[in-house]
Amino acid sequence: MEVRASHILVSSESEAVSLSKKLATGSKFEELARQFSKCPSSAKGGDLGFFGKGMMVKPFEDAAFSLAMGSVSAPVKTQFGYHLIKVTGKK
Repeated sequence: MEVRASHILVSSESEAVSLSKKLATGSKFEELARQFSKCPSSAKGGDLGFFGKGMMVKPFEDAAFSLAMGSVSAPVKTQFGYHLIKVTGKK
């Protein structure tokens, strides 16, 4: 199985929580990714494309594979920072 996910990568948990609140009040995930994400994927609205197991760091992978289609994770901590992950496809 593969999932397609987008993410927003920020430095602090407080920043991730703040962005999470913006999403809850109607902000668009892709626009927040372009504006705030530190990952090069920000240019594509955070889109990482499809990936299988073993291709992402474990905490990120676990969150991405457990999310329902279209839902956004709580902040996920990895060695890169804090991610908000949105699953946009499964195959």
